[in-house]
Amino acid sequence: MESIFCPNCRGKDIGKIATNQYYCWDCFIEFACVNGKYDVFQIEEDGSLSSLNDLFEDDDFVHSV
Repeated sequence: MESIFCPNCRGKDIGKIATNQYYCWDCFIEFACVNGKYDVFQIEEDGSLSSLNDLFEDDDFVHSV
C-alpha cells in the first residue's frame, strides 16, 4: 500500500474521499492526484471547493509513491 502525504503540510493523517481524492485532517484541505500531479482545494463554508493550485509551485505537486 502506498503512503499518501499532504502536499501542503506533509501530514500523514489523510482520509480517502474517492478514487485518488483525499482529505488532510491536519490542515483541512482536499486534494486529488491527477496524472501524477496534485490538485489542492480549500473547502469553503458552503461546501464548495476553491482551488489552491496557484499558491504552489508545479514542482511541489509531483506525486511520488
